[in-house]
Amino acid sequence: MASKILLSLAIFAAACSSLALASDPSPLQDFCVADKENPVKVNGFVCKDPMQVNADDFFASGLQTPAEIKKDVGSGVTTINVDKLHGLNTLGISMVRIDFIPQGINPPHTHPRATEILTLLEGTLLVGFVSSNQDGNRLFSKVLYKGDVFVFPEGMVHFQQNVGYENAVAIAALSSQNAGVITIANTVFGSEPAISIDILAKAFQTHAHIIAAIQAKF
Repeated sequence: MASKILLSLAIFAAACSSLALASDPSPLQDFCVADKENPVKVNGFVCKDPMQVNADDFFASGLQTPAEIKKDVGSGVTTINVDKLHGLNTLGISMVRIDFIPQGINPPHTHPRATEILTLLEGTLLVGFVSSNQDGNRLFSKVLYKGDVFVFPEGMVHFQQNVGYENAVAIAALSSQNAGVITIANTVFGSEPAISIDILAKAFQTHAHIIAAIQAKF
């Protein structure tokens, strides 16, 4: 009986350890402001001398200003992460502002290191994410109005589209100081060097000349 209890505890401890490693490192002190000038490479950034830290290390500006709109997709993103706000180091959080023109999209993408929770400030958005292969690639989608909130689980491919007649603005929090972003189209069709046309033609079950034409756009 005792051996079964010990085995159960060992499995539980391993599970907890795996969960802990799946997110940003937890702080072991009040704060660990990123020292971007330090050449030492660690997972995250080396801490700045706490006696040299001041209020500016915990401050950033910019979310009050609309992002520059990318004409090809009709949206723009302003990011506040550890690269812009050094005080975020080890805190496991960052923010973005997303601006959309009518019919603009934030194309299908994923954040490899973060869950995202989005709040719509202005406009009307169609949002959604697709579950994993194991779950059957189900689409979870919703139309959001001012004040609505939607969450995109970590790693899930997701998107937003302005389906209203006016500009839309959303703000989102992400559960990582550096969530990362992988835009599906750019990654698949715009990699350097390019993925073989034959591979992509078979993956998308289409002709090679169609894949070549798409790659040329990226």
